[in-house]
Amino acid sequence: MIINELPEPSPDEVRRGLAELERYAAAHAPAGREGAEPEPEPIGEGETRRVRRLRRQVAEAHLLAELLADDTPLLLDTPRVRRYRRRAIEAARLHALAQDPAARAWQAARVRRLLVTVAMLALALALGWSTAGVQAFAAEGADPWSPKWVFAWFVEPFLSLALLVVVGARAYMGTRGQPIESKTLTRIEWLFLALTLGMNAWPHLPWATEAFSLSALVLHILGPIVAVAIVTALPIILAAFSDLDHGGRERLTPFRYRANATPGRASGTSSGGADIDALAERAMRMVNTGELPPNPSAHRIRTALGIGMDAARAVRDRLAGGEPHRKEIP
Repeated sequence: MIINELPEPSPDEVRRGLAELERYAAAHAPAGREGAEPEPEPIGEGETRRVRRLRRQVAEAHLLAELLADDTPLLLDTPRVRRYRRRAIEAARLHALAQDPAARAWQAARVRRLLVTVAMLALALALGWSTAGVQAFAAEGADPWSPKWVFAWFVEPFLSLALLVVVGARAYMGTRGQPIESKTLTRIEWLFLALTLGMNAWPHLPWATEAFSLSALVLHILGPIVAVAIVTALPIILAAFSDLDHGGRERLTPFRYRANATPGRASGTSSGGADIDALAERAMRMVNTGELPPNPSAHRIRTALGIGMDAARAVRDRLAGGEPHRKEIP
């Protein structure tokens, strides 16, 4: 059988055939994964798969460059930034509140109350510690559970209670800004403490015992020594709290005294001295603002106004509704 030879196809025919085969394969190809972008149609000669892939990469790069140039996502706070900012704002507000005069006064009152409570508790424990030593001194070797031995246990308690009354009164008045300055009360305190110390130490002194022991002596005088320290330190601490400036006190200029009193105001001015009415008005403003306690003492008025004691007494009497002193205030 003779087979007729077919003419050789030209390059254009081969190209058109390949294009037809690609279109047929694309039209009958199975559906790809969901969401996949369809292959773009060739738009000219040389539009191969590699060219299309490179074109997609270039388009993606342009979009990425445009989006990365936008700083809006960087302006948004992350949860960590928001937590840190909340804590910083809270710390700043707490610091500002701690500088407020009312908050500082409240904090000082809490600390003062705590210190007074601890001091009184330590004083009670110190006096209770010395009870055994005082009992041994007062019993004088009496038989256990004999009347003298039993009543010897009550010597230290009534001394301690009397001392606690004096110390408690001074502590309370000190917290109210009116410390008790009395030499009589100071002598009473030292008398009670000296009695307690002497009764604890006497049986353990070298000339009162056959076998002297320094450790036993120190152990028995420890309670009275602690009591002496507390009684001495507590008024000083309370006086410092009373003079504490919380930052709310207005800055007053020094009061200027007139050289001569106005004849028509003899009731409000001490002869040749300070204007008691003006001083009393300033003191009343300080009482209203809390800088002075109600019914302040002459000592507190003198410290707050920076005046002499005679003028302070006159202002105190004027605030109390009484007649001021007529004593001349230089």
